[in-house]
Amino acid sequence: MSERNALTATRYADGTISYPGHPVGPNGSEPVDTIDLSEHTATVVTWTTSTATPPGVREPNHLAIVEFDIDGQSVRAIGQLTDDDVEINDTVRPVYTEQLREPGVGIREPESQEWDGYRFEPVE
Repeated sequence: MSERNALTATRYADGTISYPGHPVGPNGSEPVDTIDLSEHTATVVTWTTSTATPPGVREPNHLAIVEFDIDGQSVRAIGQLTDDDVEINDTVRPVYTEQLREPGVGIREPESQEWDGYRFEPVE
C-alpha cells in the first residue's frame, strides 16, 4: 500500500485530529502524531449511490460519509462502500483494496496514478 493512500489521520499539538492531515492543524498547531484509521470502526453518517461515475470507477458506485470516534473526537471521512447493504448509523470498518478504479481507463497515464485505497464494509 502506498503512503499516499494510507487511511491516516493527524493529531496536532492542540489535541485536534483531522483526516486527511495537513502541515498545519485547524487552529494553527503543528502535527505531533498520526492515527491509522484502518484499525478503527466508524459509523455511517449518510450514504448515496452514484450511477454516473467517472471513467474506470465501478457503476453503480456506493459512497458514504463515515465518522470515527477517536479519543472522544469526531473524525469524518468519505469513501466507497463495499456494497449497498448499509443504513445510516451502521458500523463499518475500512478494508484495503488494491484497485479502486480501473487503471487503464481515463485521461492520465496509468503509471502516474495511485489506484489503491480503502472501502467501508458493514460490520455484522
